[in-house]
Amino acid sequence: MADTDHTRCAWATTDAMIQYHDEEWGVPSRDDRHLFEMLVLEGAQAGLSWSTILNKREGYRALFAGFDIDKVARFTEKDIERIVLDARIVRNRAKIESAVLNARAVQQIQQEHGSFADFVWSFVGGKTIDTPRDDANPTPASTPESDAMSKALKKYGCKFIGTTICYAFMQATGMVNDHAAGCSSRGKPKTKRKTAAKSAH
Repeated sequence: MADTDHTRCAWATTDAMIQYHDEEWGVPSRDDRHLFEMLVLEGAQAGLSWSTILNKREGYRALFAGFDIDKVARFTEKDIERIVLDARIVRNRAKIESAVLNARAVQQIQQEHGSFADFVWSFVGGKTIDTPRDDANPTPASTPESDAMSKALKKYGCKFIGTTICYAFMQATGMVNDHAAGCSSRGKPKTKRKTAAKSAH
């Protein structure tokens, strides 16, 4: 539940959104599995509200093997058919198919760059771009960095990875810190989600 004296970004209104805002959004992540999870979820959100996806997150985790990159990369047409019929997630075939394609692309990126984290963080020079947001400096839909990330991911065959989705992904995983200027989460230590062991191939 929300604590009444906590100042947050305006979009954090429901309990689920408040928890996500306070504990995860903007926290730097260098965990390949978590980064892949957010890549899939941000793509799934296209045209929908984030709260819709957040409320179905456990369904996505169950159906996409806990976002194990190698397991999702091995999904077959039969797996896709099974997932399409499951109401625990957004049943959009193109988005489900893109998750499998993106897992295979992430595998290739890991092989070429050492980790998915090293690759995506390279677009921000390896450190968080910190920009307090207010009326004079509103949050953009995209940036040159998200443009470059989108273009690079598309070259690897990723789908549902336009520049706006990439920017939301960067916000979610702490590559940018877009908490509002007065948000109490701005000053929190950003120590969560250190590098995890990457998938074996």
